Amino acid sequence: MTEPAEPAVRPPDPAEPLREASAPREPRPILERIGLAAVAALLAILFGGVAAASWIGGEPFLTVMGGVGCLMTAWVGLITLVRG
Repeated sequence: MTEPAEPAVRPPDPAEPLREASAPREPRPILERIGLAAVAALLAILFGGVAAASWIGGEPFLTVMGGVGCLMTAWVGLITLVRG
């Protein structure tokens, strides 16, 4: 019988330290950050609309979920704009 061939890709060794990225991270261009923040603002408005509509409709769980989605999306959009 023949021996099985070595696998083409060797699985990572957990004892081996992780390699750092070769180049430092560069911030996104300001135009890209503004665009991403605008998309986040639009989605935050939509989540806020869901929260308001569900509040009027008497659905407290959906209200909380929509409100949390609105706040989290707005937070990420603001971080994207400020930090890059």
